[in-house]
Amino acid sequence: FSCNLSDLLCSFLGLLYQEYRDKSTREEIETRRLQDSQTDPEETSPSEETPSEAEPTSTIENKAPPQINLLRNSNSRFNLWQDLPEVQSSGVLSILQPDEIKLQEAMFELVTSEASYYKSLNLLVSHFMENERLKKILHQSEAHILFSNVLDVMAVSERFLLDLEQRVEENIVISDVCDIVYQHTVNHFSVYITYVSNQTYQERTYKQLLQDKPAFREVISQLELDPKCKGLSFSSFLILPFQRITRLKLLVQNILKKVEEKSDRESTALDAHKELETVVKACNEGVRKMSRTEQMISIQKKLEFKIKSVPIISHSRWLLKQGELQQMNGPKTSRTLRTKKLFREIYLFLFNDLLVICRQIPGDKYQVFDSAPRGLLRVEELEDQGQSLANVFILRLLENADDREASYMLKASSQSEMKRWMISLAPNRRTKFVSFTSRLVDCPQIQCVHPYVAQQPDELSLELADVLNILDKTDDGWIFGERLHDQERGWFPSSMGEEILNPKIRAQNLKECFRVHKSDDSQRRKLGSRNRQ
Repeated sequence: FSCNLSDLLCSFLGLLYQEYRDKSTREEIETRRLQDSQTDPEETSPSEETPSEAEPTSTIENKAPPQINLLRNSNSRFNLWQDLPEVQSSGVLSILQPDEIKLQEAMFELVTSEASYYKSLNLLVSHFMENERLKKILHQSEAHILFSNVLDVMAVSERFLLDLEQRVEENIVISDVCDIVYQHTVNHFSVYITYVSNQTYQERTYKQLLQDKPAFREVISQLELDPKCKGLSFSSFLILPFQRITRLKLLVQNILKKVEEKSDRESTALDAHKELETVVKACNEGVRKMSRTEQMISIQKKLEFKIKSVPIISHSRWLLKQGELQQMNGPKTSRTLRTKKLFREIYLFLFNDLLVICRQIPGDKYQVFDSAPRGLLRVEELEDQGQSLANVFILRLLENADDREASYMLKASSQSEMKRWMISLAPNRRTKFVSFTSRLVDCPQIQCVHPYVAQQPDELSLELADVLNILDKTDDGWIFGERLHDQERGWFPSSMGEEILNPKIRAQNLKECFRVHKSDDSQRRKLGSRNRQ
């Protein structure tokens, strides 16, 4: 381009990153809804199932750019690559294949979204971090925890954006962007791990400051009211780096779905995706590590062992689920007795490698009377046993604390709670819709239309437009799902999503998922059978 791309981007990209992200994901949801409702799978020919490999049927189709309509909103000021004046006047839209235009849009979105992200980061620093009143209120250590290494993150974003802009300026038709993503991820994106790992401290400090310092609360409220913040909260700016590194991985996935197979661009996209996935995993682990350690110390203090003591705290151990269940008294033959004393309360702590069975005792303490390695647990559901035995299952310890087999008949408070315990206790058993060793079955899918924040360790936080395989569901409104883009598993309310009814769209989602992960054969083999809990 003859003009400076930075100026061009700023001139039409009026969105802060939070606004861009919200609009983009909602558009993705609407696009998928449209595909799900309009495509008739029975009328689909084999060639239509793989449009990227199909031969063009007419010269008109060759020349007509696809109507993607991503964020095409008169109020948004967000533009597509094909809307750029230079692209419009160049004539390339009549030459490029529709698939190539879609790929250009995917690469251009990565660039424009980075510009939007940098704009929001800049606002976090200039408007909040460098505010003189705020500086006087905050102690140096508080400011450090609150803003962490955001200046490093912003410097990395600026360098990354400059390289992306330079690539776009080289030619109207973008050659590639994933090679740049790869280089920056490998050499510079470790700053994200540092920032995100500080998140637990950051959230705690922010809440404490709001509570303890009225002057801090007042200044933040005033700064948030500034028109340049567009009604967005201070905390929405603090979370930007974590949201961006996750979104960047999804943007590369989107490019990967559109590049020609076995091409150089596919190779660079796979490399970039693999490196981004490594950074995202390190970010997630950094967040979890501190909260897990604190939680394990807290649990250790509450346990009193009636049996031989088991050391609870370990750097490789974390809590998966805890809670109260009803244990049936007496032998199995007495299970039909109608008596109020049929069940008594027990409390379970389930870790990733260990189950501890307790009874609650006074003083918020728990007396441990049995335990077993998690790998030696088996579960079995009791069906059609009448109302008194509804939501009852058998838990077998193949080798308990006394080195013998033991069985417990346990009753949960609801169907969903029973299933959640059964899946957590024995994660490799078959579920309602698909076995945990199968990945090619057409199991139900759902897309997230409302974000959800996990409340329990066995739950899964959802972002808008996430697509998940439904592995199990309950009659009382819970779904156990596996997110396609990262294979994370967990429970969430069914009201958070909409089921994808069209089998062709489900098959397309799976095909794209396998393609994204094909650079890692071991990961691909585990797809659909991995237990992330």
